[in-house]
Amino acid sequence: MLTLLSTIVSFLAGGLPRFLEFMKDRSDKRQEIELLGMQIQRELELRKLGFDAEAKLEEIRSAQLEMDIASREIQARIGAQSDEMKAIYTHDAAIGEGASRWVIDLRASVRPVVTYGFFILLVLIDIGIFFYGVAAGASFVDVSAQLWDENTQALFASVIAFHFGGRAFGK
Repeated sequence: MLTLLSTIVSFLAGGLPRFLEFMKDRSDKRQEIELLGMQIQRELELRKLGFDAEAKLEEIRSAQLEMDIASREIQARIGAQSDEMKAIYTHDAAIGEGASRWVIDLRASVRPVVTYGFFILLVLIDIGIFFYGVAAGASFVDVSAQLWDENTQALFASVIAFHFGGRAFGK
């Protein structure tokens, strides 16, 4: 259970910025819906007073406004994502200015090196404990149950889910 929970939490941590953007977008849309509701209420009041022709014009304007808003939202979202990526690349390039090539390469390899290092460390420790346990007379089932317990599964799943989950949300 802990493995599943830590995997889900780690995977979702990579998508937290997208979730916050979704919540903001949802709030904006709620406000637009309220405005449209007020326009519809006004249209109904005008219709009661006999302004059907104006109601039709208002309906056409509302449809045009909705299309304009949707178009602007899409353009704004695309522009924001593009600006964000440009800012990230600009910042990354600015940090590397004046540094030697090996420092730039080292900076770029931090995430993979940490992931590979954790995996290699886990494998080496497990191999050592396995051989020690078997040499001490423990059965294969007992040693493997101790090596691959729920905490180890949770830790391993968290690292892998965070590493690959961040990449999935970035696309």
